[in-house]
Amino acid sequence: MRRYPPIADHGLIGDLQTSALVSSRGVVDWFCAPRFDSPSVFASLLDHDRGGYFSIAAASPEARVRQLYLPDTAVLVTRFMTPDGVGEVIDFMPVDRPETATDRHRLLRVMRVVRGTVRFALECRPRFDYGRCDHRLHVSDDGTARFGASGAWAYLQPVGPLDLERDEEDVRAAVTLKQGEMAAAVLTVCAAHGEPPEPVTVDGLRAEFDGVREFWHGWIRQCRYRGRWQQAVNRSAITLKLLTYAPTGAPVAAATMGLPEQVGGERNWDYRYTWVRDASLSVNALVDLGFTAEADAFRRWLGGRLRAGGTVTGEPLQIMYRVDGDPHLAEETLDHFEGYRGSAPVRLGNGAADQLQLDIYGEAVHALSRSQDIAQLAGWEGWRAFSGLLDWLAAHWDRADEGIWETRGGRQDFTYSRLMCWSAFDRGIRLAAELARPADLETWTTARDTIMEQVMERGWSEKRHAFVQHYGSEVLDASLLLMPEVGFVAPKEPRWLSTLDAMDEELVSDSLVYRYDPGASPDGLRGGEGTFSLCSFLYVGALARAGRLGPARYAFDKMLTYANHVGLFAEEIGPTGEQLGNFPQAFTHLSLITAATALDEELDRSES
Repeated sequence: MRRYPPIADHGLIGDLQTSALVSSRGVVDWFCAPRFDSPSVFASLLDHDRGGYFSIAAASPEARVRQLYLPDTAVLVTRFMTPDGVGEVIDFMPVDRPETATDRHRLLRVMRVVRGTVRFALECRPRFDYGRCDHRLHVSDDGTARFGASGAWAYLQPVGPLDLERDEEDVRAAVTLKQGEMAAAVLTVCAAHGEPPEPVTVDGLRAEFDGVREFWHGWIRQCRYRGRWQQAVNRSAITLKLLTYAPTGAPVAAATMGLPEQVGGERNWDYRYTWVRDASLSVNALVDLGFTAEADAFRRWLGGRLRAGGTVTGEPLQIMYRVDGDPHLAEETLDHFEGYRGSAPVRLGNGAADQLQLDIYGEAVHALSRSQDIAQLAGWEGWRAFSGLLDWLAAHWDRADEGIWETRGGRQDFTYSRLMCWSAFDRGIRLAAELARPADLETWTTARDTIMEQVMERGWSEKRHAFVQHYGSEVLDASLLLMPEVGFVAPKEPRWLSTLDAMDEELVSDSLVYRYDPGASPDGLRGGEGTFSLCSFLYVGALARAGRLGPARYAFDKMLTYANHVGLFAEEIGPTGEQLGNFPQAFTHLSLITAATALDEELDRSES
């Protein structure tokens, strides 16, 4: 299994409709097109032999490698330091009219030498449709390789002194460059029988590079965060942007599928979809940084889901959708893939789409209510849909569900679900008053107050002196770290401080936080998992708001050391500090932003 790089050993590039992972050895081992949730072109991260890959690296076995982003961009540089010279592979995807959906996407890989002489080796071995579709290779007179499959075609264009050689139905190449020289390989993926791309020149490559760098610099200039952790926050913001499907404004939970929460285990899910919860919290984090256009785009998408209905569950919303709003995400198993380091099954689609998770209504209302211009954004029809949602929720909130963690061990009365239903009514009542809009305030207020009384009575354990995962249990749950954030409890009130103390003792391991104890709360799945990075950052925010600034800052700085070499996080941290789960994870990066913001505010207040 040594053929598989560590999950964290990657950078992410993208064009706001899809993305690719590039390992620190210069291998594109994950790329789907034309969308995040489309079939793969390269997927050797899930099966080294069957998945396909695109490698450009120094040919020297003695090469030392460093990978970095150009500051405040999504341009990735993989630097190879050999005994004879220093060479670089610069990877990026042009961002050209991202709001218009297209089946044509380009990945540009530029080789250059900055010192001495370097020999580069190239291999391009696509395996379409998760390795299920054969392709045929045609090499044209101009040296362009065309890989033709039944569902998609890919063109690989050499630029500069690069000659592609046929290797059965794949290609390879080698080129030696001296200081100041460059070559490139441009991959264009499109629909089957799509027109070949325009010829590429060196000057054209430079223009593409300048354009994508200027795009990202212009976008990040909107960020109004000026706190102590600028670099980490900017990288997280860019990552959230890269994980957003620009034609609809819908963020995906992660760029990948099938990466395990425990190597060799079965907790391997497809995260290339839009969770209402994750997406709502993502746009809330971007709003805090000043990125209002992204937030408004998502609100329009979310409003569209409310108006469209048609969920597989029959509820007003379901927990996740495809980026275009399609509610159907049937789950299947790719039995021909061995999985990352043998972690099977590899699941395509997500069967949790039909679960009942009542907390999503709180996150959805929170996201919709954050717009200062919601009356103009949504209009009268939008308000009718919004208030109708709360009218429906008033009659349906008091039910057992599967909860935020999508457990497959049966429905429970989860405290977090009740908490977010309370938040939905609380924010709805405030918004109706602010906008002077008609609403059944008496019913909403009754529901809000009933939920609070219920949680205080049934969600509180006198034995644990803590709020617990679900009614009738003694299990702690890190999702409840959001209780003070949504205003359900004051951050320093006795019940909350006691809960925080209990979590410190049971869920926290050297500042890293587990979601819950699966041994004490069976979730219907075999195996365990690492600490959950979302929860670790939520813990920082809760500590900061509680006035525990020393532990909060320690925990935050400690978490930053678990970022990978280019500042990215997966879903979880394993027992020996390795990153686990799908990568990079939007949940983790949004919570990094909110933790940094909360900690900055509390530190500033303490120092004033």
